[in-house]
Parts: sequence; structure tokens; C-alpha cells
Amino acid sequence: MNHDGSFGQAKAIIDSACGCGVDAVKFQTHIFEAESLPDAPAPEYFKSESRKEFFKRTSFTKDEWMVLKKHAQSRGVVFISSPFSLEAVDLLEDIALEVYKIPSGEVSNTPLLEKVAKTGKRILLSSGMSSWEELDRAVNAVRKFNDNLTVLQCTSSYPCGYDEVGLNLISEMRQRYGLPVGLSDHTQTIYASLTAVALGAVVIERHYTLSKEMYGPDAKFSIEPNEMRTLVEGIRAAEIMLNTSVDKDEKVRGLGSMKMIFEKSIVAAFDMSEGTVLSLENMAFKKPGDGIPAAQYESVSGRKLNKAVKKDHKFAQEDFY
Repeated sequence: MNHDGSFGQAKAIIDSACGCGVDAVKFQTHIFEAESLPDAPAPEYFKSESRKEFFKRTSFTKDEWMVLKKHAQSRGVVFISSPFSLEAVDLLEDIALEVYKIPSGEVSNTPLLEKVAKTGKRILLSSGMSSWEELDRAVNAVRKFNDNLTVLQCTSSYPCGYDEVGLNLISEMRQRYGLPVGLSDHTQTIYASLTAVALGAVVIERHYTLSKEMYGPDAKFSIEPNEMRTLVEGIRAAEIMLNTSVDKDEKVRGLGSMKMIFEKSIVAAFDMSEGTVLSLENMAFKKPGDGIPAAQYESVSGRKLNKAVKKDHKFAQEDFY
């Protein structure tokens, strides 16, 4: 909702997000009369205007939604929206929405879940307000008609503290449902999102704004362009690291010159005469590593020198009787 009802600003936010390298942009589709009673209370974190005033002021027409969808597609990203009523699903179907997001507050709205599931489209299901029992029921309601489902771990705190993120639930949800799992992140930094990717999250959702100083309920806990850009870069790097296997021995075989430069050889700790018996006390270990390796010091311990050597002499097998 960070567009604040400005169609031009909505397009600008799409452009900005695309410039950061995102895969998709997601909006919320509100039709006030279809989703709320006139006196529905506002959340504690935003009481600057009534819900009715806010949603009336910030809602777009079907034609505007179509233009926004086409604008996103022209930038090469997927256009997603969250419907908050059955009528909003009808509107989004009229513009041929590709992916639906079920927001946390709609997880218990079984008629809406079933209507969205029957479209056959991909669904992202948030879980911020649900117990396990409620989430189980929602997942089952969707899967009766549609198995193209990703569950998002979410904590409905605005903003969300690090101790509330619940990254442990990513693996629990994956095991419980056998479905892809992601994170809808309401923290004020990018750290939870990056950690979630390392734990196997396949979708990351973040509130996005051009500035945290903008008006509205979401701006303060959204991330700005520089943060989004860094987050996308971090996720792309994580994808490469997580999906690329390294053979330890094979990798080391290509480090011959590095090993010679940085590893240690056995050398004389001080001047020694012929017949000196080598021990740990008269050995030193110094670069480069092109002599007898330090790891083999036991193999030369107790051996006698067949000649006198100076301090720092790099020992070789021919130095011993």
C-alpha cells in the first residue's frame, strides 16, 4: 500500500523494485464494502485515518489494475496481488492475474481460499496469524483443488523483532506439508531474509517503499531501494553458493602454487654440525613449502645429519645418513 493511492507512484515503485532485480511485485486488492463493515477498527500501528477512508482513497479500478499488471510484465516481473474479498478475486481473475498471495488475515476465510484455489493459479499462503490447526485447515482447503502452493512463514508484528521471526518454522513447515516454504519478512533489516534463504526458503516477500518517511501503514517497516538491491544481490549470491557443489580434493589440486607459497618446510633452527640428531627442539618451520613439509616432522626426528648446516637450511632427504 506504499503507493498511497497514487497510480503514478504505484508505477514508479514497480520501476524502482525492478531496478533492484526482484522477480515479482505484489500489491493488495481492497474493495472496502466487500471486505469490511463501516466501523471496522484500524490496526494499532496506523490510526491516522479510518480503514474505510484509507481503502476508499487508495483503491484502484479494474482498468488501473490491468495497466499496472501490464506495466510489471513489460519490466519482466511477475505481477501478484492479495485479494481481501471474493469480489477482489473476481476482479483479479478479470485481469488474468498469474499468482495469488493469501494474506495472513484471510487464512481462516475458507470460501476465499477455495475460490482462489479453483483458479488453478500458483498460491503463496502467509501464516502470520495462524495456529498449526488453522494453517493445517487452510492448506487442506487449498490442496483439495490446487497443489501449486507455497507456504510462507510470517509473524504478524509490525515491525517484527529478530526474536519473533521463527526461522525454525521453515523446516517444520516443509516437513509438515511437503511443500515449498518461504518467508514473509516484517523485520526492519535484510538479515532474516538472507538467513531464511540459507535455510531453504524459496520465496522472500518484503514490504517495499521509496522512503520509510512516506505516509501510510507500511512504509515504516518496509525496506528502501538500497536495502532491496543489497538483499537481491545477497540472495543471488546465496543461490549460487547453495546450488554449486565443491569437491574438496579436486579444489586443492589446483592450489599447488598457493600451497608452496603459504605452507611451511622444515628448516634448521640454528647452525648444526655433522652428526647432529634432529629433534623438535632443533627444527623450525618456515615458508615456502617446497621442502620437507612441516606435517612430516616425525619422519625426520631422530635422523642424523651427514653434513654441517647453517641456520634456516631447508632440509632435504639427502641431508641424512
